[in-house]
Amino acid sequence: MTVDPHFLAEHRPSAALIRQHVQSALDEDLGAGDVTAALLPSGQARAAIITREHAVLSGQAWVDAVFHLLDPGIELDWHCHDGERIAPDQVLCRLRGPLRTLLTGERTALNYLQTLSGTATLTRGYTDRVADLPVRILDTRKTLPGLRREQKYAVLCGGGHNHRMGLFDAILIKENHIMAAGSIKAAVDAARRTGRALPVEIEVESLDELEQALAAGVERVLLDNFDLDGLREAVRLARGRTRLEASGGITLERLRDVAATGVDDISIGALTKDVRAVDLSMRLDAEPTS
Repeated sequence: MTVDPHFLAEHRPSAALIRQHVQSALDEDLGAGDVTAALLPSGQARAAIITREHAVLSGQAWVDAVFHLLDPGIELDWHCHDGERIAPDQVLCRLRGPLRTLLTGERTALNYLQTLSGTATLTRGYTDRVADLPVRILDTRKTLPGLRREQKYAVLCGGGHNHRMGLFDAILIKENHIMAAGSIKAAVDAARRTGRALPVEIEVESLDELEQALAAGVERVLLDNFDLDGLREAVRLARGRTRLEASGGITLERLRDVAATGVDDISIGALTKDVRAVDLSMRLDAEPTS
């Protein structure tokens, strides 16, 4: 699977938002200044970012922003692009600029690149497993605090799809909402009365609740922790009247069985909450430049 780079460019957070988030990360690391880099010579240097393992790349724009916020004159020459598979010992990017500045930006840049590449890599493992089946792999809101938009972009780099970005762009009625509203119908009716043109999804925990959701005419139904027989019966009952999303307890080993039931979507919180950073490093060339 190869993700269209034009698609990724269209769905990447804005340059202004990236710079805002990166500046915050730099402020967190720099404080009053890099007291260690200040001990070093003030000349120019070259460096390379290298991967130590197989992965899927994500996070180029954040690395660019780190170094360009520190010094707009730093040169970055990328040898691969977001969404591409990378291999051990591969050079991902070469950099040239002030020695002190390269070292000051190193950790913040790698933090973004290794975390987002970790999300993209994990996602690609799931999407590859069901690439021949008509099902979408979705992320959730179970993201690292402050990295919501970054991680959701990384999911796209891994071939996945985004669920709602937050609490503002879709209505998802869950167990506690239903309990507070009094019933599935009451909760859906309240959603309809808002007059807002937002998709409405309802989470159900049984086939009886699914029937109620279907009667309410919602656009999507989330099947929470259904077993395989329950998923198959839900697909039969829905008969294409609504989009069905399976969620809860979805492991890589169980994924194909869940996808084969005929559900439209499978949402997996692990894509963003259980991410392991990819092993990356930045190495200076042996001889600094003049």
